[in-house]
Amino acid sequence: MKHIFLFIIIFALSCILPVKAEELPDIQLDMRLYDGVEVPAGVVISAINMQEISTETCPEGFKVKLLASNDLFIEETKVIPESTAFYGYIEKINEPIVGTNASMKVKITKMVYSDGFEIPIVGYIYTSNSNLIGGELTQPSEWVKKPHYQDKFQKTAWNYRGPTLQIRPGGKRSMGRHIRVPAGDRVLIILTAPLTVTHIVSE
Repeated sequence: MKHIFLFIIIFALSCILPVKAEELPDIQLDMRLYDGVEVPAGVVISAINMQEISTETCPEGFKVKLLASNDLFIEETKVIPESTAFYGYIEKINEPIVGTNASMKVKITKMVYSDGFEIPIVGYIYTSNSNLIGGELTQPSEWVKKPHYQDKFQKTAWNYRGPTLQIRPGGKRSMGRHIRVPAGDRVLIILTAPLTVTHIVSE
């Protein structure tokens, strides 16, 4: 009984007494004080498309993969190294119609570093038409001749020969075509929401 009581007292004292710093095991991790770097919305990233994307052969939801073709720096920090992978899907497809080519929007949802670390992002393959790939007007399907009347000065000139005929596009346009982004094409990814990068790939 005395031995048990003595053991309890020794254990209690060992918990209360301070331990010297040099007696502690070395549990310090090799970490930097790194709070992350914010990449603002609107930043454009150059990338390479890894497989053909087509409105004719790909359905909505079709998964896409792109690779960054250049390093992206924010100040002096490389936040997106070259060959970082970007993943997304076809968000919307508009079929071709008379007068307008097919179109699609490709949404980018995450990027994956070479060491496998993933960061969710919100972005699109960029175009100047609200990130809509395709959707251009088609060529006219008919051309009409219309008289072009000369100005008042020419009418009074001695060599006036009357109105001239000009060929202009009519009101009808041809059927739209499907569009595609071939594998290996360079595209631009635009961030539509800020991105906080909290991971740096060690080189």
